Amino acid sequence: MTATEGNGGNENGGGDRAAGDRHTWDDGLIARRAHWRAGGRAASRPARAVDEGPVEEAVSDIPHGAAGFFPGFPGLSGLSGEEPGRRSFGGPPYAVYQAGVRSFTTGTLRPRLEALRQLVGLSRSRLEGRTLAGAARVLDEADARGRHPYGHTVVAVAGATGSGKSTLFNALAGAPLSEAGIRRPTTATPLACAWTDHADGLLDRLGIPAVDRRNPGYPYDPALRGLVLLDLPDHDSAVPGHRERVDRLLGLVDAVVWVVDPEKYADAVLHERYLRPLAGYAEVTFVVLNQVDRLPGEAADQVLDDLRRLLDEDGLALGEHGEPGAAVLALSALTGEGVGELREMLGRLTAESGAAERRLSADVDGTMTRLRPQYVADSGPAGLTERARAEFEDRLAEAAGAGAAGKAAERAWLRDAEWACGTPWGRLRGRKGRAGSAGTLASRTPAAAERPEIPGARARTVAVEEVTARPVVEEAVRTLGDEATAGLPGPWAQAVREAAGWGGRGLAEAVDEAVAAVTAHRRPIRPVWWSMVAAAQVTLLLLQVVGVLWLLGAVAGVFGGAAWWMPVLLVMGGAAVGPALAWGSRVAARGPARRHGRSVEGRLREAAAECGRGRVLEPVAAELARYGEVRAQYVIAAGGG
Repeated sequence: MTATEGNGGNENGGGDRAAGDRHTWDDGLIARRAHWRAGGRAASRPARAVDEGPVEEAVSDIPHGAAGFFPGFPGLSGLSGEEPGRRSFGGPPYAVYQAGVRSFTTGTLRPRLEALRQLVGLSRSRLEGRTLAGAARVLDEADARGRHPYGHTVVAVAGATGSGKSTLFNALAGAPLSEAGIRRPTTATPLACAWTDHADGLLDRLGIPAVDRRNPGYPYDPALRGLVLLDLPDHDSAVPGHRERVDRLLGLVDAVVWVVDPEKYADAVLHERYLRPLAGYAEVTFVVLNQVDRLPGEAADQVLDDLRRLLDEDGLALGEHGEPGAAVLALSALTGEGVGELREMLGRLTAESGAAERRLSADVDGTMTRLRPQYVADSGPAGLTERARAEFEDRLAEAAGAGAAGKAAERAWLRDAEWACGTPWGRLRGRKGRAGSAGTLASRTPAAAERPEIPGARARTVAVEEVTARPVVEEAVRTLGDEATAGLPGPWAQAVREAAGWGGRGLAEAVDEAVAAVTAHRRPIRPVWWSMVAAAQVTLLLLQVVGVLWLLGAVAGVFGGAAWWMPVLLVMGGAAVGPALAWGSRVAARGPARRHGRSVEGRLREAAAECGRGRVLEPVAAELARYGEVRAQYVIAAGGG
């Protein structure tokens, strides 16, 4: 963002800038524009550090007219005619501190935020908006904080009425910047003190108006360079709006110093509303027992030990023995006892430039903990197993009557073999029996007679014959849904069931059509040996006819003294060999009949399974794959990979 945009178009200074305008300054932009306004001096001229000389030298190093670009720092406001109330109490600011846009220091937060972003995007159609609202807020805050240098650390000083936080704020700043007194509440609006000139963007984000921005006292502590300290209103104030301001700012700062006093350190509101929820933010939390000068003898140690006990009960990890956690210390802001130790801690925190990242990591941790029931179930592994798939296809095949159709096809094959390879006399008897079945013999073609009666084999011109058992199909779909959702969290289990339910609608009709398409106009191929056996049967019949004629001629004396036993042999041989050949053909046809039955059953099973895969299994698998992707993103966002 340009300086003009940041100032809302006012280039004559930020004093008239609306408090709600949001802007950021590029590193060195203020100094460069000051050079330009002073007469076009080189923008890249290195500025002199403030701590290299007297106050006058540091201020004189800033070109004339540059003070108008430092509306939030009273140390320069007097140069540009700003109101006296914004003048610093001790000296000039860090006018030439090069902040540098520090990014994530550990490199672990960025992939977690990206995974959380993917997680929210993939879950919008499966989870309610209010469930994902917290994650969306964390992403928005991370984006907003990422627009400002991570080298700056925003620390809020918070506490109850009379705890002495404003006095501590003044002690850390080295000047009486915040009003402290016995009036309750004393602090009405948040006050900022920045050890940098590049905090305008951060303070705009926090909603701190320019009139409430201060400089640290002089001589300032260079170890605190980059620190932005806030004095918050009392969290237990009776004034409307104070608590809301405190809660809002506590959700935006990088770290917090909780100030408690010997009288109200065990206050239930403090622990239940603030300290207990801070359990995940221990590394960016300081708990300070103030006013220890009021405690006689060893009472301060006893109160401090009791405070540690309460914090431990709150689940707030304490940074003891070199372990990460909240810092707990006792001090007196009034006498200065212990203030130096706190200042050193804040200096180390700022120098590390990692408080903002740790704060955002804790935000992500808390969000993932709250979202865990939506993505992780403790009932075992989830997914669609091969066994479940096979059982579903078996149930569909059973509903379509594939097994019965295969047996019917086997029996029909045997009947056709008996018809084709039987004796002519047997075929005549079989034709007579078929002619008596509802008078349909005349309307049946040989091809139709050879086709087995398979359920769904006849494709009607108007509608497909209903052969699939609807209850069996519905039960198969329900069973598959139950097995596929085992181990899934509630929202994703519901999505899988809905996918199975939508696919199950019309599945029985689709199976009917598939079965009819597979079996319609399918004529089994006649084996060649059937024709050979049929020709042999005809030959035997002709031999029997010849034998009968021969025998009649021999009896009538037509053939003279020819032997009569030869025609008898022909007749009896034909009568014996024909049935034997038919029996052998039936035995030989059993194997091909079984294979044909299995082939018919397999085709029908595949047709039913194909319908089930396209309508139910694939949508269910797609939902499970979506959950698998979401679960992988959850693991990354939760810090597990």
